Amino acid sequence: MITKKNINENIITIIYALIIAIIIRSIFIQPFYIPSSSMEPNLLVGDRLFVTKYSYGYSKHSLPFSPPIFEGRIFFAQPKRGDVIVFKTPSDNRTDYIKRLIGIPGDTIQFIDGNVYLNDNQILKTIISKNDKLFCGNKEIKVKTFKEKMPNGRVYNASYIKSSTFMNSDKYIVPEDHYFFLGDNRDCSKDSRFLSEVGYVHKDNLVGKAQFLFFSSNKKVGSIIQFWKWNKIIRFDRFFKKIK
Repeated sequence: MITKKNINENIITIIYALIIAIIIRSIFIQPFYIPSSSMEPNLLVGDRLFVTKYSYGYSKHSLPFSPPIFEGRIFFAQPKRGDVIVFKTPSDNRTDYIKRLIGIPGDTIQFIDGNVYLNDNQILKTIISKNDKLFCGNKEIKVKTFKEKMPNGRVYNASYIKSSTFMNSDKYIVPEDHYFFLGDNRDCSKDSRFLSEVGYVHKDNLVGKAQFLFFSSNKKVGSIIQFWKWNKIIRFDRFFKKIK
């Protein structure tokens, strides 16, 4: 028999569970979904990953809905070049983007003949494939894929359209307390190169560091509810894959 006491106990249990979930999500770790192809070939549309909130300290954006309960960033730790980071876009301080950190405060970044220069030195890159295919939205594009190596030794893959759409640029000089981000799908990414849309990202806008995938599904093949297609829809080989 269900009594008023049972109902009250269940309600209290649910409230405690919600509070614990909010604390874990705010302080320790939060799941995110990849909705676009801007980080291919490393992150695919349909990837689900965990981001650690504590990696760079905490700001109001560490909390759900970014409540203005305090200013600045506490327990701050400097991000490292090459980290894959979730941040709030400066244009609205609300939308979550995920990109790779290229420049830290004081750095200069420039594109010359399609190559990325960091502090006047080209980021080393070695060709992996000349005939890869990635997505740019719903469109498939032909790219060359390279292994790039940052000055701190961080290595990752990045892809460029064979006739790159972003060949040359002026120098980007990263301001104090700001960061410069690029997508790994270099010719299909809205990132810090586009100053009116993303631009330099303030340290308070950092949400956390992307650590590893925990699930991945290909929506182009079908819906996850189509269990008879799971062998094609679910990318089992991407489960618990560390993000480089």
